[in-house]
Amino acid sequence: MAPLATPPHRTGLLVVQPLKRRHCGECQAGPLQMLVLEDGAPRCLDCADLGHLVFLPRGDTALTRRSREESALSAVVVRFNRRRSRYERQGVLVEEAGLARAEERCLADAEARRRRRMRDARRRAGEDVRFAEAFGAEIRRLFPGCPADRARDIAGHASVRGSGRVGRSAAGRALTEVAVTSAVVAAVRHTDTPYDQLLMSGVPRHEARRRIMAMVETTLRAWRVGVSEAG
Repeated sequence: MAPLATPPHRTGLLVVQPLKRRHCGECQAGPLQMLVLEDGAPRCLDCADLGHLVFLPRGDTALTRRSREESALSAVVVRFNRRRSRYERQGVLVEEAGLARAEERCLADAEARRRRRMRDARRRAGEDVRFAEAFGAEIRRLFPGCPADRARDIAGHASVRGSGRVGRSAAGRALTEVAVTSAVVAAVRHTDTPYDQLLMSGVPRHEARRRIMAMVETTLRAWRVGVSEAG
């Protein structure tokens, strides 16, 4: 654990999952899986009057929120992340009866939430199709010689939601020329040149790009001025 300093107090009672072996400063129980810091000294949950609470791991936002609503006493559980130098939320401690009531509430509206998720998924799918079509149309505008099926493939690949690819960047969503061109260049590099084979053979990325640069530019020039037979 980090030096025993009280973590930021923003959400009510806080309980810490220690990174090192710690014992209760009052009853000497330990090593503790969870502790409360009182004036910089560790206390076990029983000594801190939280021993009757149950741990609910993070992950289900609705259940967590309702469990805290249904519990007269609750605490946020945090653990220190050394790499990020900060405390991060791991879950909550809530009353067992409160957790049971919260689970009943979540089950009661589970069907409504399932239907809402389905509607949201259909809406996002429709948005994704329209965006891919717009991206493909912009490829064809900038590169009229690009075959229509290639433009569709490039647009579909670049615009996959959550992929982190150029089509999902702010510039990509705005259909800027730089973003669209970047997607086309990447597709040509991987599909129309031996770039992938060079990488697999151990050629450094920058050197591999240098070797295939002329091939990429040749294809781009042809697509910029050509007329696609597949169009």
